[in-house]
Amino acid sequence: MKIAGVSSALPQYYYKQETVLAALSAYWSEKLENPQFLTRLHQRTGVAGRYFVLPLERYYDLTTWGDTNRVWIEAARELGEKAIRCALQRAQVDANDIGAFFFVSVTGIASPSIDAMLINRMKLPSRTKRIPIFGLGCVAGAAGIARAADYVRAYPDQVAILLSVELCSLTLQRDDLSVANLISSGLFGDGAAAVVVAGADVPANGPTILATRSTFYPDTEHVMGWDISERGFRIVLSPEVPDVITQHLGADVDAFLAEHDLTRADIGAYIMHTGGPKVLQASEQALGLTDGALKPSWDCLRRVGNLSSASVLFVLEDAMMNWRPAPGTLSLLAAMGPGFCSELVLLKW
Repeated sequence: MKIAGVSSALPQYYYKQETVLAALSAYWSEKLENPQFLTRLHQRTGVAGRYFVLPLERYYDLTTWGDTNRVWIEAARELGEKAIRCALQRAQVDANDIGAFFFVSVTGIASPSIDAMLINRMKLPSRTKRIPIFGLGCVAGAAGIARAADYVRAYPDQVAILLSVELCSLTLQRDDLSVANLISSGLFGDGAAAVVVAGADVPANGPTILATRSTFYPDTEHVMGWDISERGFRIVLSPEVPDVITQHLGADVDAFLAEHDLTRADIGAYIMHTGGPKVLQASEQALGLTDGALKPSWDCLRRVGNLSSASVLFVLEDAMMNWRPAPGTLSLLAAMGPGFCSELVLLKW
């Protein structure tokens, strides 16, 4: 099983962090008791700029969740097609070889789901098995690779497509002045990414998927997720997130590697979900990482913000295209998200 190709796709509207902050400060000017608090939150996100699916002024036109979700559907189709076509081209795989289509998102909903719309739009094989997944949030990029690997293990002559589309700007609650929503307004961006996972019998020039591991932490539902109402998605983002990562991630990784007679010293490269500064710092602390081991994730956070499930796939694409580890290098791809839970993927380049 190999990762044969990866491609990201971004909306056309890019704004520097200062521009977004100015727009939100003006919007909330009469509601914020301390405007400097919002400024400090945005400055601490580690984000230089983000892509948005709409021009900033257009968001004022979205007065209902239905309006917002219709924008999500149209943009998800456009970005999804772009990401898949490029990923297939990079993998040198014909669309007729697709056996399964995994679609992950937590920023909009549709039925039929986006994967069905894209099968029609792109004329993909009608026999394609569809697996839309909702609710995994930031962990879904890593989880999607793991589930796609399970599929091609059973069907080694096929490939599976994973598509993540996260349009986080459409979930911003403009009347919510909670700390979680203010942080979210400075951290999350929009984007999509597609991954081609090839079975053992399919020629591919990418890292081999050696193993995967899922870990669920009981009674942590309150840590991250959505409160969903007639207004749409209201973010749940507990201050406990870094603590949960610090408490669990190191032990999870050690147990996973031990199953394969490995230790952290055997890992030559890390591909981590970008999260935010506190998430990345907690990951570095939990894994004892120094000397810029997570620099690719920090760089991705600065360039495009947190893209929820797509983030780890953006870091993976960067590794594939710009800093591919030497042959034989072991790599750990990891993400954590609502549940609370972690997903780990062991790769060999």
